[in-house]
Amino acid sequence: MTSTAWKTRVAVPARRPGPGRGAIVVGLLAALGLVALWALELSPAGLVPLAGGRAIAADFFSAAWQPATEYEGTAGIDGSFLLEILSALYRTVIFAAAAMSLALVAGTVLGFLASSTWWAGDPALLGSPLRRFFQSWLGPLVQGATRILIVGQRSVHELLWALLFLAAFGLNTASAVVAIAIPFTGMLAKVFSELLDETDPESAHSLRAVGASPIKAFLFGTLPRALPDMSAYAFYRLECAVRSSAILGFFGYPTIGYSIRLSFENLHYREVWSYLWALIILVLCFEAWSAALRRRFVA
Repeated sequence: MTSTAWKTRVAVPARRPGPGRGAIVVGLLAALGLVALWALELSPAGLVPLAGGRAIAADFFSAAWQPATEYEGTAGIDGSFLLEILSALYRTVIFAAAAMSLALVAGTVLGFLASSTWWAGDPALLGSPLRRFFQSWLGPLVQGATRILIVGQRSVHELLWALLFLAAFGLNTASAVVAIAIPFTGMLAKVFSELLDETDPESAHSLRAVGASPIKAFLFGTLPRALPDMSAYAFYRLECAVRSSAILGFFGYPTIGYSIRLSFENLHYREVWSYLWALIILVLCFEAWSAALRRRFVA
């Protein structure tokens, strides 16, 4: 009888990148920043305003502590200034909500199509040749095309879309809504697809093993696990949409940014700060609401 030699296997921990590699990356980024500063010829002196600019800056920032409660220039203006602030905030939220409604629907569909989880299945349950065709050929083709579309949507900022639509279609509400919706669709789709791919597939595989269809396995096994994080991110994007909606007002769209621009051009700095404080309070309210929903969904 021959003896068997038993060997003890010692688990060797995976080698982690040392701190030196991180220092090299930080050093390269710092060097790139210095090159950019040199190429742009930036200097601290450029941040110091001229004499006239200092006076304007002093007037502007001093008005922050004395926001207006009525119009500074009352000639030819009827109505309450506070009601105008509320109306501007309402229009800003309406633009943001309309854009997010479009982006959420389109982003969810594109997120599903760009997700590997949507196309993948349990290898033991591939089933018919048609199913294998979908997973081996059609799936990668549609997934790749969708990801290219998502990158294209995210590559152009909403302000550039607004300029393009303003030149092409004129000043109308639809162009502003679509300008915000296009890049937000790409952002939502990218994050949604990543959240779906990071979900544990065991639940979906278990449902498939007991006879559930692939769509039912995805809807009841995969999606519920990713839905809390998807909802939290959607609420965060709504906050961003409110800020983008306000900025579009500087292009002439009837949001609070338009009111800020008119007051600033007329040197009514107290009015400007009334609008700014109202916008800040609105964003803080959305942030508090979003944080509460995130705690409820993600916890």
